[in-house]
Amino acid sequence: MTVGIVVVSHSSKIAEGAVELAAQMAPDVDLVAAGGTDDDRIGTSLEKVLAAVEQSLVDSGGDGVVVLTDLGSAVMTAESAMEFASDPDAVLLADAPLVEGLVAAAVAAQGGAGADDVRQAAEAVGFRAATLAGSPAAGQAAGPGAGAPEASGEFELINPLGMHARPAAKIAGGLSGLDAEVTVNGVDGMSIMALMALAAGKGSILRVEAGGKDAVKAVEYVKRLVEDGFGELQAS
Repeated sequence: MTVGIVVVSHSSKIAEGAVELAAQMAPDVDLVAAGGTDDDRIGTSLEKVLAAVEQSLVDSGGDGVVVLTDLGSAVMTAESAMEFASDPDAVLLADAPLVEGLVAAAVAAQGGAGADDVRQAAEAVGFRAATLAGSPAAGQAAGPGAGAPEASGEFELINPLGMHARPAAKIAGGLSGLDAEVTVNGVDGMSIMALMALAAGKGSILRVEAGGKDAVKAVEYVKRLVEDGFGELQAS
């Protein structure tokens, strides 16, 4: 069993699409879409969300459920569903951007993380985005520190498709659980979208720089992923 994840959106298509995307990176995680009203209009439905939460509680086998939402009333609907759930303490609401937070949460759950860590993985995405947006250096490459990095390495991509969504999610999801500031080729190593935007193909070199308590662990983590081809070599 793994932690279950419920996606609450005003649109059934958005919820289903987000789940479809995350499922590509986390095939063993129970992902449930709860979008739109009962008659498939734009809006939210307490009954639909509560049913999704209850389904996820059963499917997760007691490992817990994390809920992600898109806008406004979706949060209130999710909170109400949590109150009415058969096991409210097992359901956690993540304050995170829906798509990128969902992918980070799903990757963490796929790796066996508990409910609290899955929620933190999702929220780390939003926290870092807000921090970078509010900093004087917003728009510039985020570095692991003002001085030289405490750990660094250069690794050649050997997987056939290079830095696409799944490798980016694995890097960002794993780094989110470490106490480190990490950049990959100058971009935030915990941002799935920034990593994908590198458009680094097979044979490209990833320059990883890290600072903080887990700096060495962070660089070694990326090194292992790259050298393993992100688990995609057998599929090639």
